[in-house]
Amino acid sequence: MSRQRRSSRKTVSTTHPEHQWVATEITIKLAINGILSAVALFSLFKLIPYQWSQQAQLKEIKVEVEETEKRVSQLRNDFRHNFDPHQIDKVMQEQSPRLQPTQRRIFWLN
Repeated sequence: MSRQRRSSRKTVSTTHPEHQWVATEITIKLAINGILSAVALFSLFKLIPYQWSQQAQLKEIKVEVEETEKRVSQLRNDFRHNFDPHQIDKVMQEQSPRLQPTQRRIFWLN
């Protein structure tokens, strides 16, 4: 029995080439994954300032769009007012110094 124990101890203490290959493969995989993770983190840290600048530009563009929409809305209202067939007399009066034939000018004297 003592020989069996010694032989089993020898097999446990000695490393097999299969185990060395597996350990080497695991080490290589860990190293490659570590390098890839480091590259990914480095890329993320470089992209964060770019994202911030893009968000700032987007905010500026949104403000400009809001201002333009307000201006377009005002221009549309003016267009509707000027070309409304029901208000043509009023528009003519606003834009011309002439009066309708039924109206008379009033001059205030002090």
